[in-house]
Amino acid sequence: MNVMIVSSEAVPYAKTGGLADVAGALPQYLTRTGIHASLVMPLYQRVPQCGVKLLKLEPTIKVPIGDKVFTGSIFQGTMADGKTPVYFLEQKQLFDRPGLYGDPKTNKDYPDNCTRFIFYCRGTLELIKALGLKVDVLHANDWQTGLLPVYLKTVYASDPAVKDIATLYTVHNLAYQGLFWHWDMPLTGLPWDFFNWTELEFYGKLNFMKAGLVFADAISTVSKQYAKEIQTEEYGCGLEGVLTQRRDSLFGVVNGVDYNVWNPAVDSLIPAKYSPEDLSGKAKCKAQLQREQKLPARPDVPLLGLISRLVDQKGFDLLAEIMDDLMAIDLQVVILGTGEPKYHTLLEDMARKYPGKLALNVKFDNTLAHLIEAGSDLYLMPSQYEPCGLNQIYSLKYGSVPVVRETGGLKDTIVNVADESVRNGTATGFSFRVYKSAALLEAVKRALALYSRKAAWGQIVINGMKQDWSWERAAGEYRSLFDWTREHRGKTGKAAKAIKVASA
Repeated sequence: MNVMIVSSEAVPYAKTGGLADVAGALPQYLTRTGIHASLVMPLYQRVPQCGVKLLKLEPTIKVPIGDKVFTGSIFQGTMADGKTPVYFLEQKQLFDRPGLYGDPKTNKDYPDNCTRFIFYCRGTLELIKALGLKVDVLHANDWQTGLLPVYLKTVYASDPAVKDIATLYTVHNLAYQGLFWHWDMPLTGLPWDFFNWTELEFYGKLNFMKAGLVFADAISTVSKQYAKEIQTEEYGCGLEGVLTQRRDSLFGVVNGVDYNVWNPAVDSLIPAKYSPEDLSGKAKCKAQLQREQKLPARPDVPLLGLISRLVDQKGFDLLAEIMDDLMAIDLQVVILGTGEPKYHTLLEDMARKYPGKLALNVKFDNTLAHLIEAGSDLYLMPSQYEPCGLNQIYSLKYGSVPVVRETGGLKDTIVNVADESVRNGTATGFSFRVYKSAALLEAVKRALALYSRKAAWGQIVINGMKQDWSWERAAGEYRSLFDWTREHRGKTGKAAKAIKVASA
């Protein structure tokens, strides 16, 4: 099977969020399963800065966008495994910029994002044609690739080079949909007929993500629970009706974790390695974390870690309400992250108010992130919603027992400590259901009560460390999903209807 991953970002080339981690790992693990996998992404300004070796290929592509034609070049490299090819679409006018989707100085989206990602979608299909590639499944990801399934079923529906390609469209975060004003519709090259409520129109705007959801052969998202949640008004972001209609071809696959990087048995960024068979190194990591964060060296005090964007979605509104209550308990807290200024200010005030109990780090620091996972006893993740989440999975492997809200991937990956789960040995953490600060505080207190029972706590730690949320597992699930997508090509989503458009 030949699978091309289409992602607007991928580690190590360019990253703004978790999508990059998925796209940087999944193709390589698919290759290990025998799939001929590849990745295609824009050639951003920052890509050459990664030190990757790129070979410029001979063919060029031409993409009509509105009344203009954009010419692009194709570069090729390989992923870290040295086997999986990566193709980069170069178009300097559109992608030679400091940011991926917006100006990093002003934090505003680029005004021509519609043009940029129309080029990316149509350019991907032109790349396949120009290089004569055999592709069975295009795996499109998030709004930036939403027009790909549309083009395959319309503009390219009768093109022998690509007409038999099946499409899987994966939603990583439904809140970001790629919305553009309706007068951008002519840029797509599609007739105005497609600007209607059953296809590309969304409350008067052009919606790239809706396009992908409507036209793809199969849809997936990054956890089974999130696949259910986005069919509801609470989490559907206005697209719950579309997703409910597509429920028979909607699947959930929890993201994998690279245990070559996030594993205390091999982690070179922590002061002492450890494993379920020998946990002695974890105490050394805790001691080092306390030293670095200027917290009292108390090995028995429970230490809570939190690595996150400091925003409402991650539960910081709840945490703000209970911080004084938490600080009244004999514990320590270490927080790492950046986000909304109101939380910077609030947490900085709290850190000054509770020296020796609360350590705050308003920055990005990968080394410290590893040390927090290794040195903390509990990990807080009280998210309002969480499509998948990765830190709770990291925490399991590092023996930092998660305290999470039952939502999305958090519900799929954490087994709440209850009488039955303790008896049958499946418990891995503590969860709460209602999104209220009192429920979060109660869950923390339940965890602290068990922490004082060392034998029972040790068993919960071991249960979590033995979990398998690897990319090998996820790649196997994706392989089955690709098979399903091929078998159902043209049988789900909008039917193909070839249309005549101006060529380049």
